[in-house]
Amino acid sequence: MTELAHDPELDPTGDETTLLHGFLDYHRTVLIRKAEGITDEQARRRIEPSDLTLLGLIRHMAEVERSWFRRRFRALDAPPLYYGDHDRDGDFHPNDADTLDEAMATLRAEIEFAHLTTAGVALDTLATANPPTQRIPGWQPNLRWILIHLIEEYARHCGHADLLRQRIDGAVGD
Repeated sequence: MTELAHDPELDPTGDETTLLHGFLDYHRTVLIRKAEGITDEQARRRIEPSDLTLLGLIRHMAEVERSWFRRRFRALDAPPLYYGDHDRDGDFHPNDADTLDEAMATLRAEIEFAHLTTAGVALDTLATANPPTQRIPGWQPNLRWILIHLIEEYARHCGHADLLRQRIDGAVGD
């Protein structure tokens, strides 16, 4: 697995590609660290009235990685892992049999796929798939847009993870 721990803010003169990948990996690392060292029961703990959990966030981001890099960027047949017609938000709704270890392994595998599929790829490279569910027919983002979108998505969910982890055991910080 590619090491994700470097802090892109320590490289203020990096080129665009290095910085985009660096900031995304930084946020990936923060989310993963927020979920380390807790039990499955703790990972399912919610802050009511929300049904958001750390386990749900990890599963959701595995689905996000899978959707953008396997389905959209490479146009691979990659069915959803945690949701479906039975529950469109199933990634956020783990059951008692779902484990944090399994979700973390899945997220790490999807991150590794993203690294392998984008290594050395120009930022202007267009995604190869435009799913029929896309609101704007013909809309195809480039890799730059996808990386920025994932940075935004991870940053938002890292904030959620901060609150959840503090509620679980008082842990704060990245």
